[in-house]
Amino acid sequence: MTAAGWAEILATIALAVALAWPAGAYLSRIWSGQRTWLDPVLAPVEALFHRLAGVDPRKPQNWSEYALSLLAFNAAGFAALYLLLRLQGLLPLNPQGLHGLSPDAAFDTALSFVTNTDWQSHRTEASISGLSELAGLVTQNFVSAASGIAVAAALTRAFSANRSHALGNFWVDLVRAALYFLLPIAVGMSLVLVALGSPQTLADNIQAHGLEGGVQVIAIGPVASQQAINQIGTNGASVFWANAAHPFANPTPLSNLIEAAVMDATGLACVVAFGRTLRARADARALVAAMTLMVAAASAIIYWGETRPPPALAAAHADADANMEGKEVRFGAPGSAVFTAMTTGSSAGSVNAMVESLAPVSSGVALFLMELGEMLPGGAGTGLLSIVMMSLLAMLVAGLMVGRTPEYLGKKIERREIKLVLLGTLLMSLSILGFSALAAVTPAALAGLSATGPHGLMEMLYAYASTTANNGSAFQGLRADNAYWNITLGVAMAIGRYGFLIPVLALAGGLAAKPRLLPSEGTLPTDGPLFVGLLLSVILILAGLQYFPSLALGPMAEQLELTHAGRADARRRAIPPAWSSIGPSSRTDRSRTHSP
Repeated sequence: MTAAGWAEILATIALAVALAWPAGAYLSRIWSGQRTWLDPVLAPVEALFHRLAGVDPRKPQNWSEYALSLLAFNAAGFAALYLLLRLQGLLPLNPQGLHGLSPDAAFDTALSFVTNTDWQSHRTEASISGLSELAGLVTQNFVSAASGIAVAAALTRAFSANRSHALGNFWVDLVRAALYFLLPIAVGMSLVLVALGSPQTLADNIQAHGLEGGVQVIAIGPVASQQAINQIGTNGASVFWANAAHPFANPTPLSNLIEAAVMDATGLACVVAFGRTLRARADARALVAAMTLMVAAASAIIYWGETRPPPALAAAHADADANMEGKEVRFGAPGSAVFTAMTTGSSAGSVNAMVESLAPVSSGVALFLMELGEMLPGGAGTGLLSIVMMSLLAMLVAGLMVGRTPEYLGKKIERREIKLVLLGTLLMSLSILGFSALAAVTPAALAGLSATGPHGLMEMLYAYASTTANNGSAFQGLRADNAYWNITLGVAMAIGRYGFLIPVLALAGGLAAKPRLLPSEGTLPTDGPLFVGLLLSVILILAGLQYFPSLALGPMAEQLELTHAGRADARRRAIPPAWSSIGPSSRTDRSRTHSP
């Protein structure tokens, strides 16, 4: 660990927070329907979308109508993308002549992109045609992120409402989030990535002629634009199987810093917009502080874990000051550590280092961040939803301690709200632990593992945590491209997405119908360090109760196993410690001298 490494980590987190404030202020204007600087250009386009879809933008929806619109739109997107992937071999823009995906692979991929997960069990550049990439995957990268931001807007309006059932209009929120927020930022970031070295072309590949006369086919494509929306929309997919470790997707340390910061800036911007819309900026700052502290702590632990040489190298006294397996030299340990923490704390899933090559303590932190429920700072819109639900539980705990009905931002939190919060929380743990337990006794699942013991358990846990949390990153050794994994992982994505969003919308409907109360002397402030500490305690205790046994059997056991193996290897090698290798004063030499 070095001062420069710590400075890089702090700079990346600080940039994410700094970007979130202007982005959040702008997003608040979009949620409120206020005029923006893009209205002269985009307002006619927005009106055209509404006319073509037959939507009346002035007609509000209650929570059930909002939820049905969300489900209908996502179902239509899934069906269209599934058919496109199955039939891509018969469609144009396919110069490589790629065949359509199998039914289970198309099911898994379509659900993955519709739910903002972007999990892929196949090599993108060798299995997805140009048409499928541009018309299918890129489109879903925009609208899946916009769907999450739309639900965040609905929850925000629920807190501002006073005895109302209106949460806004899903179709209006969807179009405005995509047109006014995601699209212009993606265009700007695409230009930045092109300037830093990412290609942007409709060509599928180029041929490079080596010095010895050999020919290498190098995949390219619309890399900059795809990478931009992947990070902004917390999607995480890439044109390349290597994701953000690929030099075309993430060419330089500067691009690494920008991509990592933008991943978390979107989730933080939704929190800032929440506070500005409700005129509760101090409360939003408290939420941002809680998120930032957790990401910083996770980055520090991963950085510490990756600057410890592997036990086998330490036992051999090898000159290694970091675990560089699976990492890019241009990023090093600090750039890889902060990127890993920020991508698993959000729902992005983009990786610049191979997660399976991390030390067990580091991969365990990444797993734990996803198990928390994509709230630090979470995905586009969904991070705000998760942290608000945890805030309601924190206020419940505080209310129980003082014997008072809990309130949050002027809304009383009663039995119905707590039931919905727990439903969304427990469905996630049921999916992660239930599917992992099923896979542990299913031969078709076990055949895909690359290891046994604690590491094999980690491969299963990580896969289902990643898909349920709509993250999309993976242990690269898992061979998940078979029917069992494709189907069960697809179901986990659907549970993690809709088993969470629908209870949130039901919660929003109930909150909107309640009167908005003014704070009284007995109201616990939610804008200070006391609330931040309470919130973090509730998050950690709740997650610990659900996941500690599996973490103990997985990353903790593997870390102890590796440490013990390293010490045993040192004993077998009979390598004397450094202090004993200077001559006759060593313990070994004295024993020889006095032996009979």
